[in-house]
Amino acid sequence: MVPLPALAQSPAGLPYTKQYAPPLSYSNADLSGKDFSGQILEVAEFANANLYQANFANADLRGAVFSASTMTETNLHGADLAQSMLDQIPFIRVDLSDAILEDAILLRSTFEDVNITGADFTNALLDGAQVRQLCAIADGTNPKTGVETKESLGCQE
Repeated sequence: MVPLPALAQSPAGLPYTKQYAPPLSYSNADLSGKDFSGQILEVAEFANANLYQANFANADLRGAVFSASTMTETNLHGADLAQSMLDQIPFIRVDLSDAILEDAILLRSTFEDVNITGADFTNALLDGAQVRQLCAIADGTNPKTGVETKESLGCQE
């Protein structure tokens, strides 16, 4: 039996805690009007945050957590939200055009006056009422994935 070192080391020789930093956390914050456009925010936490008029255009938000946040007039145009938690959010006048929402969880979220032109919802978790509502306004093709919005939602013609 080989003894384990007291502090586990990565192949690069750094302790695990130095190699893998915890995610950024903006949970419970007032981020009204903040500009996060184009930023890399993978697995960042925005749970229960006020995101009124926040700008996330073209941001990398893969795996981010937005649970129970408030999104009014939030700009998510072209954002990559794959595998993100977007549950329990009132989306009010939110721009989701050209956003990637593959494998995102959107259960118990509501949509009012949203722009989803070119958004890709492939394999996103939505309930039937949400799908019907979004299919009524679905249009366009995502420029990055090449997937039509209606197809990604499974809309019935």
